[in-house]
Amino acid sequence: MNILRSLLVGMAVLFLSACSSTSTLDPAVDPNTPKESLVNEYRIGVDDHVSINVWGNEELSVEMPVRPDGMISMPLIGDVQAGNRTPMEVARDIKRKLSAYIRDPNVTVILTELNSHEYLSRIRVTGAVRTPLSMPYRQGMTVLDAILEAGSVNEFASADSTKLYRKYHGKTVVLDVELDGILNDGELSTNYKLLPGDIITVPERLF
Repeated sequence: MNILRSLLVGMAVLFLSACSSTSTLDPAVDPNTPKESLVNEYRIGVDDHVSINVWGNEELSVEMPVRPDGMISMPLIGDVQAGNRTPMEVARDIKRKLSAYIRDPNVTVILTELNSHEYLSRIRVTGAVRTPLSMPYRQGMTVLDAILEAGSVNEFASADSTKLYRKYHGKTVVLDVELDGILNDGELSTNYKLLPGDIITVPERLF
């Protein structure tokens, strides 16, 4: 019996460990995991605005829209292809080109406006809110920002049944949002940072 009990305990530990590792490997469903990797999947398009920061070199740090030919123009290195590339890919290319002039440059590329894929990148709030809406994505937006933009919940809302739907690697991930706690108790653990294309749905109460 002791041997059997030990085997069962061991199997349970392995099962729980596997579940835990699966969660931490998926940044779309783990609220403690930074979500920048998801944003970096977005491919830059014409008229998107990018902010390029070269650490320690303010004269090389610029913000600009992507030109119709898909290029951006950087001081010192000239044109860089941005269209149909991710921010991370553009940052790597800029770093490679700057390495001819600067030792080990630290480059970040941030999307500040997503204009080329406006309808793909919009945030949508539906259900029991005062004004269901579709709004442009802005970096740094949270669930609370979107709900307040929609005029908050209405009197029929089941706030703590709110769901956040997110596309990730071709699949839809559903995140539970404790909206009542966010609005009334300042409990922000599920006040997720939003990503392009997110949909927030607030269901009505069942009477």
